[in-house]
Order: sequence, then structure tokens, then C-alpha cells
Amino acid sequence: MKLKKKYTHNNKRQIFRLLPTDTGKLIIEERETEEKQAYFNCLNIESGKKIFKNLQLDEKFWLGIETIYKDVIFFHRFTKPDMPQHNGIIAFDINKKKVIWKDDNHTFLFIKDEKVYTFQQMFENRRHFTLNYKSGEVIEDLGSDPISINLLREDVIASEDFSGYIFPQKFDVSTVVSDPANQFLKSLRETHLITGNIEFALKNHLLMFNFHEINSDNSLKNIFKAVDLSKGKYILEETLNSRTNAFAPDSFFIKDDILFLLIEKMKVGVYAIVI
Repeated sequence: MKLKKKYTHNNKRQIFRLLPTDTGKLIIEERETEEKQAYFNCLNIESGKKIFKNLQLDEKFWLGIETIYKDVIFFHRFTKPDMPQHNGIIAFDINKKKVIWKDDNHTFLFIKDEKVYTFQQMFENRRHFTLNYKSGEVIEDLGSDPISINLLREDVIASEDFSGYIFPQKFDVSTVVSDPANQFLKSLRETHLITGNIEFALKNHLLMFNFHEINSDNSLKNIFKAVDLSKGKYILEETLNSRTNAFAPDSFFIKDDILFLLIEKMKVGVYAIVI
């Protein structure tokens, strides 16, 4: 097996989220926290070609992404800057590269069958509605019964397909991993000054993992390695963070046959997994 580097994305801003879409795109959320600026970028997931870059909306910082559905990004604002409650819906069409509708009166819940399920907060309860995902027009007033909405929401969550994803898991004495992966992971602590957890992912004969070493100044170095188990040799090593004071979980993940590495909090390295 091989890891072939496809491209690197680096806008020299801290990356907060990486969101691959079902249509072969990668949404990257970047933030400058001191300046209170949020930027969104979209790449072709295979080539790295920019579809749009440095997107900012009217609200420059206090917003986030609810979900991406059929190449429409659904953003939300916050009720207050220092409060986590979401408020409002902004629908941005990736291909048209523009906002196609806004709604300040509804809050996003979920999407099913091209309908956006929302609510309005009333004095004593919530009133639920469905909106057309392309136009934002109200389709149905579903009333104030939360039970049916919650059941439907649970069905939507349960039906989400994450089968193409592999996220790292912690390796410890109770973790069951077949050899030779198990031997590679166990030998790490004998050859490296490791602190904290080892996180690993296994795809066919490719073992990928990251861990933290202690630097001479007592800071931490986050290191990623990949092993071709069929040949018993390392095929990639990358320093994900050369100096940090905190453990950095979720530093890599796999979608289908693509590996994503978060490097120094500001760069994304994208590799093709070649069998």
C-alpha cells in the first residue's frame, strides 16, 4: 500500500472544521479568534482546486455550519455572541457561490426528503415547520407536538451514512487489534518517549496512528506515522504539531480512500490511499 500526496491547503489561519461533502467537495472552516473573523473555503476533494475561497457572510464571526445538503451549506447565527443557542438560517449554494435565502425567524433542526425542519421559539413551547430547502418557503406548519419531531429526528440521525469514514480510536491495554498492527503499536512505547494516548486507524493493511512525544522544553510534539503492514515498513511520517502544550486529538481521519491530516492547526495535508 502507498500514500500518495495529492495537495496541501494552507491559508495561515487556524482550521476549526473539515467537512467532506457527498458530492466530492471539502469545506474548510477557518477562524481568526482575536480579530473575530471566520472564513470558509471549498475545494474539489480530489484535486484541491478551489471552488470558492475566503467566503465571509454579513455576520463575520458568530456563525457556524449546521449541515451541507445537496451542495447547499446551511449556516446558523447565535442568539447571543456568548450563548451557544443557534438562531436563524442562511442557505448558501456552493455551485452558484451565493446566498440563496435567509430566514431570521426559524431555527434549523434537520433535513429530510428535501424539507428543512425548523422551529420558532414561542413563549411556552416551540412551533415546528418545514421549509423548501432551495427557496426557504414554508411548506408545512407542524404545530407544537415535540414527540413526533423528536422521533423523526432520531430516524434521520440513525440513517446517516458514515460507512466511508474511519476515525482514530485510542489504543490501550484493553484494545483488541490483530497482529501485526498490535505489535507495531505496542513497540511504540519502547522506542519513543510517549505521553498520553496513541490514536490509531486501520484500513486494510494500512496502519495509521499519531502520538505525542515530550520535547526538551517539556512541550509536546504530535507525530503521525503510517505503516504498510503487508511489508512491515513505515511509509509516511509527518509532524502534526512541533510544539504544543496540550494533547491534540482528532488530528487525522479517512474518508473512502483519502487521508486528511491537520498540520500545525493551520494546514491540511491530503493523501490518496493506493492499494
